[in-house]
Order: sequence, then C-alpha cells, then structure tokens
Amino acid sequence: MNTTSPNILAFILILFVQIGMMQTSCAQDSQVILLPELPDEVIIDGHLEEWKEEAFTEGIWNLERVKQAPWYFAKKNRLVRHAGEDSATLDLEAEYYLAWRGDWLYIGAEVKDNVNDVMDTLHEPKRWYYKDAIALFIEAPRDSVSEKFAEGDHAFCFVIDPSYPDYGAWWRHGSMTESYIEEPITSTSVEYRVHMQNTTTETANYTLEARVHMPSTIGALELGGNGSGRYASYGLMIVHCDPDGGEYGGHLLIYGKGDDDQTWTPARFEKRSK
Repeated sequence: MNTTSPNILAFILILFVQIGMMQTSCAQDSQVILLPELPDEVIIDGHLEEWKEEAFTEGIWNLERVKQAPWYFAKKNRLVRHAGEDSATLDLEAEYYLAWRGDWLYIGAEVKDNVNDVMDTLHEPKRWYYKDAIALFIEAPRDSVSEKFAEGDHAFCFVIDPSYPDYGAWWRHGSMTESYIEEPITSTSVEYRVHMQNTTTETANYTLEARVHMPSTIGALELGGNGSGRYASYGLMIVHCDPDGGEYGGHLLIYGKGDDDQTWTPARFEKRSK
C-alpha cells in the first residue's frame, strides 16, 4: 500500500520542475558562440550564398523570440509602430551570420523589414542608432570587468543605406584613457555591401554583408592555451536598429542587454579542422 502523502508527491514534483528550470537557465547563461573559420575567400557583394552555410547562425530572430532569451531586457528591446505604418505587416525579423577567415571578421544578415528609414532630423555621423542599422558589439578579449566602451570594447555599425555615406560603416570603441570614441571605420579596415531586395510601400527587405579587418581594429586574434585549437574568449552582442519613421524608434538586442560588456555572450573563434 502506498502511504506517500499527496502533498509530499506534489512537493517532489514541484522540486523537480524547479531543478529542470534552473538547469535550463544555467545552460542558457553558459552559452558560448563558436565562430567558424571559413574555408575560402569571400567576395563582398551583398549576397551570402557562398559562405552562410559555413557560418554561425541560430535561425531567425524577431521580438517574440528575443523575449524568450535569458538576456532579454524589456527597456531596450522594443519595436515601435509609428503613424502611417501598416499594423498588419511584419515589422522586423532577421537571421544573422558570423564567421572569420585570416585577419577578417565576417558579418551577414538577411532581413525582412517593412520600412527602410535612414533619415535623422538631428543627424550626426555617430547617430547610427537613429537609423536602420545593424551593429556587432565585441569585447576583445573578454574579461571579468564590467565596462561600457572602455579599452577592448568595440561596435562595428552598418547603416542600411545603399548610397554608402561616409558614416555608413561606423566604429565605436574605447582606449586606455577614453570611452565611447566615435569614428568611421577606415576604408582599408572594412568592406560592406547592402543589397535591397524589395523597396515598396509594404516591404524593404535587404541583405547586409560585411567584413572587418581585425588587426587594425580589435587586434590580432588571441590563441587560447588549452590545446583545443580554439581562440581565447571574446564577448558578442548584436544590435539591430529599426526607427521606422520615428526618432529613436525600435531596437532588438541579441546576445546581450546593452553597453555593459559583462552582459554580452562569450564567444570563441574556432579554427577549421584540417
């Protein structure tokens, strides 16, 4: 005869559920992004077919998926419907691709968007975050100090403007003495292309393809000492800006919560097996 109290059984069941939730949370918090080494040279032309199958990606991101992530921060992540926008259309979703080869860090995105907005009434070159833009934040290398664009923190920002203005590829970073240094990425340190797929009153889909020269920006890759063939740990976050006719507008933050580099997800550059 089973004499176990129903209350005890319920307690045990709740305990197992809580343990499972804690394990899931720990697994999410301990995620490490592995950036693969590409086997071949890439032509930067706004088309990702030649390398996206080799790259790191986790599928399509939108606001609903971001809300389920452990680093979701409601104050930062939002998409805004402005006057004149069709509320029945898709606002924003994208798939992002990351990889490396030689001295170059590769960034790609395939984006579904309803409005292409690169206008800013208070325009300054550094105000990429007031325009349609995609930025990769990287801490190189990752450390245990909480910082906001101090030395080692970088953001490579690409305004989605196929006229390629001189602020279209932007670099925010820090130094030993300054934080939030803002400047264009020099032409010798970047290549990028924006391919607008369909610009109508209903859609403004596009592809971004870019590569950044690491030795002249974040520094040469740092090899780890564990013999695994992987490089030392970095930190990564993707920021996707989508003003849609407003001012500051909407943002998606993926793999991090904001400028504090301690919230960015650990990442490693992985060497290709021979």
